[in-house]
Amino acid sequence: MWILYFFGIKIYEALIHGAAFFHPKAKIWVEGRKDWRTTIQSTLPTKNTTSKTQRRIWVHCASLGEFEQGRPLLQEFRKEYPESLIILTFFSPSGYEIRKNTSLADLVFYLPLDGPKRSVDFINLIQPDLVFFIKYEFWYFYGKELAKKKIPFYCVSAIFRPGQIFFRPWGEFFRKILLRYTHLFVQDQQSLDILYRNRVARVTVSGDTRFDTVYDTIAKNVNLPEIKQFCGSSKIMVCGSTWPADNALLVPLINSGIEGMKFIIAPHEINAHQLAQLKGDLQKKSSYYSEWIKDMSMPVDVLIIDNVGMLSQLYSFGDFAYIGGGFGAGIHNILEASGFGLPVFFGPKHQKFLEAKELIALNAAFSVNTKEELDRILRSIMNQPSMIQKISETSKQYLNSRKGATNIVMNYLKINHN
Repeated sequence: MWILYFFGIKIYEALIHGAAFFHPKAKIWVEGRKDWRTTIQSTLPTKNTTSKTQRRIWVHCASLGEFEQGRPLLQEFRKEYPESLIILTFFSPSGYEIRKNTSLADLVFYLPLDGPKRSVDFINLIQPDLVFFIKYEFWYFYGKELAKKKIPFYCVSAIFRPGQIFFRPWGEFFRKILLRYTHLFVQDQQSLDILYRNRVARVTVSGDTRFDTVYDTIAKNVNLPEIKQFCGSSKIMVCGSTWPADNALLVPLINSGIEGMKFIIAPHEINAHQLAQLKGDLQKKSSYYSEWIKDMSMPVDVLIIDNVGMLSQLYSFGDFAYIGGGFGAGIHNILEASGFGLPVFFGPKHQKFLEAKELIALNAAFSVNTKEELDRILRSIMNQPSMIQKISETSKQYLNSRKGATNIVMNYLKINHN
């Protein structure tokens, strides 16, 4: 079975190398992994194998979302193990390119694609003492080599569902990947129950470390005077991590005109063509953020954010939020918007996200399928101040009740690795 797995990896590699000729993101993916052995050898300091305090901690995040999920853990590593060398890896350019200079890690690399030789070479080069994979990415050869070397290997904030390949009748090969973890920290009881039924026993329900990240984010003072000026006395809808499929709902809503409301749109990808398409479709006065801050006297109804890194702060200025991705692979992070107490809207593909299902059940979030449904629900809520207040209180209570996952992981490490 591992041969089929490896063959699948090689096909993926060939496809992404082919795509690199015409797709910028694929090109960055390929270029970032060139000569990775030489890069690591020339960058890593010599390891002091006699000092326990100078151990190496490897944290892997698939992309930017997983980095934010792992952020509180990285912060605790810095605090609790100040002499340790922290190595951070990403699979996607979306994470690496934005966080390659983070102060939370000493070294940041792309993770080489899984394989029997690459996994051995990578692990031998970085020589980790503790390894943490955040939520996603279950690689057969990396897990096999870490288990062989008896290097403690953890998965944090994982979530499992009955239909996943690990739990299919033919999924024994993939279940072995889970069995190689030293311990899995999962988000909910359902994940633990599924793993137990499949003889994966080294599991703890810790919750989701994203709640700790969001709690820290909303506790900070936000100082964006230009955004405050844009908002003025208007109601604000912050549209975060949107894709063209989301804009198909949002543009008609904006063009129809909602009295007293302005919009801030932060697309998921800062793509010149898509930004121009969005701006061209809008009938209301709009401006890119980079242009508007040059002349903030311009009357604008829609502010299009053409940079990366502001979104989590923008929610603090909002009254409502729309989160993108629900018409594609799945919704993006809704917790930041909910943490600020905003009624949150998103598309139908949210079933893989526990927080979305729970907030919908609490009537604090709304899944919409059409532009008419979004328009109807939004206008209805706007006319019910008591409902908005209840949603705000419910959302904040939801966040407060679920923070603390990072402490559970850290307490386990203190007991088992100090």
